[in-house]
Amino acid sequence: MAENLNHYNNEIRNFHTDKTDELDQFRLKFLGKKGILIQLFEKIKDIPPEERKNYGKDINILKSMVLEKVSFLKNQIESSGDNNIETVDLSQPANYISLGSRHPLSIVSKQICDVFKKIGYTIAEGPDIEDDWHNFGALNFSPEHPARDMQDTFFIDKDILLRTHTSPVQVRIMEKHQPPLHVVCPGRVFRNEAITARSHCIFHQIELLCIDKNISFADMRQTLDFFVKEIFGEERKIRLRPSYFPFTEPSAEMDISC
Repeated sequence: MAENLNHYNNEIRNFHTDKTDELDQFRLKFLGKKGILIQLFEKIKDIPPEERKNYGKDINILKSMVLEKVSFLKNQIESSGDNNIETVDLSQPANYISLGSRHPLSIVSKQICDVFKKIGYTIAEGPDIEDDWHNFGALNFSPEHPARDMQDTFFIDKDILLRTHTSPVQVRIMEKHQPPLHVVCPGRVFRNEAITARSHCIFHQIELLCIDKNISFADMRQTLDFFVKEIFGEERKIRLRPSYFPFTEPSAEMDISC
């Protein structure tokens, strides 16, 4: 029995490792529920009574040696930083996460809005789902107005609908703010139309609202001329043609030179 204790004593003294998993295996080998020390304590009943005291003392010494060895090696591994676990260097730059590109409609919409911001316009947006008052009534679209027929509408219920233009944003701005107003209103609009290669039931509009003193048709023409030159180039020219729109008077359509 004494030879076994000497053998374990030497094993403990000579054990060295810099790996956490190897240290855990060593600890369980001696201190686990089915470890060597438990087995040695169970054999104490087979020791002659006069030797039990010294035998128990030797086992306790062995146990202390194991605990000290485990504690020493654990501190050594932790201080060295190599505990067999992958570490993260927080000083390294983060991995670059590539983002998706912007949609062409978003790019063009921003370019257009940026042009008008140069001449004092602010961007205003509103809800896609509108009530009849903001989409039609406040714009003098009476129930029998022909413009209602020209803009086939997606009605959610009797008075709630998907907006057919961004003009409701202008109404909301005028309800909350006093003149002078210079606003650009971009956004999606919805009309109950057939989907073809040239048209869709969802499209985008950008409307301008200008309310100020001494504003005339000439100011609108100059604003459009500035916009075209900023977007398409200084050499471009515009032409305004009188046209009929039942919801605006006077009305015109714009042509741009090639």
